[in-house]
Amino acid sequence: MAAWVGVIEFDLLLGEVFSLKQKRSLIRPLVAELKRAYAVSVAEVSHQDLYRRAGVAVAVVAGDPAHVTDVLDTVERQVCGHPEFTLVTAHRRLRGPED
Repeated sequence: MAAWVGVIEFDLLLGEVFSLKQKRSLIRPLVAELKRAYAVSVAEVSHQDLYRRAGVAVAVVAGDPAHVTDVLDTVERQVCGHPEFTLVTAHRRLRGPED
């Protein structure tokens, strides 16, 4: 049995946001949407103290590296499709049984 783990970290720039409360009102629905739609683990992992930036990480585990890659590709397209965010960077890591 082999487990593959994929992680993608997004650095997002938020548009018309002027408080941490407004930021939460954008990030929480994104996190819930990704969890519900793709059965992945999602969390805000950086820039918690900045109201116009957000670091969001998504992780997926599967037995097939192609499935992990497909899920991460789909999640990235979903995040890019949100007009209230600008994707600054996206970093990916894929770990297999030999890592």
